Amino acid sequence: MLAILLKTLPFFALIGVGYLAGRARFFGAEATAALTKFVFYFALSAMLFRFAANLSLGEVFSWHFVFAYLWGSLVVYAIATGVAFWRGVSIEEAAIEAQCAVIGNVGFLGVPMLVLLLGEAAAGPVLLVLAIDMIVFSSTITLIITGAREGRMSFGIFRILGMGLLKNPMIVSIVLGLGWGATGWAVPAPANEFLALLGAAATPGALFAIGASLAGRNPERIEVAAWLAFAKLILHPAAVAFGALVVFPVEPYAAGVMIAAASLPVAGNVYILAAHYGVAPQRVSTAILMSTATSVLTVTAMIAMVTGG
Repeated sequence: MLAILLKTLPFFALIGVGYLAGRARFFGAEATAALTKFVFYFALSAMLFRFAANLSLGEVFSWHFVFAYLWGSLVVYAIATGVAFWRGVSIEEAAIEAQCAVIGNVGFLGVPMLVLLLGEAAAGPVLLVLAIDMIVFSSTITLIITGAREGRMSFGIFRILGMGLLKNPMIVSIVLGLGWGATGWAVPAPANEFLALLGAAATPGALFAIGASLAGRNPERIEVAAWLAFAKLILHPAAVAFGALVVFPVEPYAAGVMIAAASLPVAGNVYILAAHYGVAPQRVSTAILMSTATSVLTVTAMIAMVTGG
């Protein structure tokens, strides 16, 4: 456990440096937004393309893996939704809270950290988790909120969903990378070195940006945020573990990566969705802050468990 903590600590220390820079206003909101955009559209996209280009879709894709992750995530999604309705909130707020409970920071934190800690073989399972999150759950919340507001489902909603996926650089990078890998061609050395150089900026840039973005968040509805952080950090990996190890048995290494990915704190893009729709953004912000701070210990413990450390 201590050995794993010492390996994960530098990642969370970078988040802490970003947080302190944001709190000191040395790194303001505009600078944070610019850094986030650089990581999202350039550095992380280069990293994802490079990983995907060196993977074979046949070796990475597994229906058991997909079903196991979906089973665990949907169980927690249903629990979070039920708790929200029990508290008497609207269907829109319930959808946002359920999103907090199952969508982890796989892109900005999971990809760089898990690949470095668990080995490059972790890239395939992590990318598959990322794709499921973006394609299934990002689409689900859009359908729920738009349908609730309009009172019906229209063809236009699906057009918006499709365009959103096509404009998401992470999805585009993964698809293009897998497409290149399917050709059997090696990435030319100069291009590979360029992607490696640009992709290397993703890890420090993403972690610093996470910390800086947390600095401007003001806590609200602490008890609800604490419940959502618990659901994301404890219930989600537990349910995914049951799905991967019992319900739809997954190859042990891939199952371990999946469980570790499920243990990640609430993703920043949940806040973006909450702010976009005007649904409980401060509550989501607090859940992100609390889950990220707590994940220093919980993610370390989960990685120690799946690696036998």
